[in-house]
Amino acid sequence: MAVTLDINGKPVAVQAAPETPLLWVLRDELGMTGTKFGCGMAQCGACTVHLDGQPIRSCVTPIAAVGTAKVTTIESLGGQHPVQQAWVRHDVPQCGYCQSGQIMSAVALLEQKKSPSDEDIDNAMAGNICRCGAYQRIRAAIKDAAALGPPTGEPHADIDEAIVAGSGATHRGAGR
Repeated sequence: MAVTLDINGKPVAVQAAPETPLLWVLRDELGMTGTKFGCGMAQCGACTVHLDGQPIRSCVTPIAAVGTAKVTTIESLGGQHPVQQAWVRHDVPQCGYCQSGQIMSAVALLEQKKSPSDEDIDNAMAGNICRCGAYQRIRAAIKDAAALGPPTGEPHADIDEAIVAGSGATHRGAGR
């Protein structure tokens, strides 16, 4: 069945059954592999994308539920977002697998709260699991990104190509 979705500001026609999870449409139909499969049960947050600005778990969201809403993925950030810049400065990623979901949750938080408290950060990030336990660096990076303000449109020179592409891995070479 042909469905048109709004992905990163562009209409995209896909051939998928209405019950197909958005994650599989993004990865398999569109080749957008920045959004990761983790648990498949909306428990880990690796598959986080935005639906009309709100973070959702794409592994359990059927495309029928998307409708005309705007889907925003890690690829849309392109290395230009202050969260990505702060992630690099704070050396957040270790294995890197959860990072695209972590970043998307952090971006949604900062779009809602310009100066989040520790409690705000904990609440917004609660559904994102980091197997490596980088939670303190994640919190520090979010606070740093809040201080940077909204995206400037200029990429940060130190952002590794893997984060720009949304794989979540940095110089350690993980997350491939």
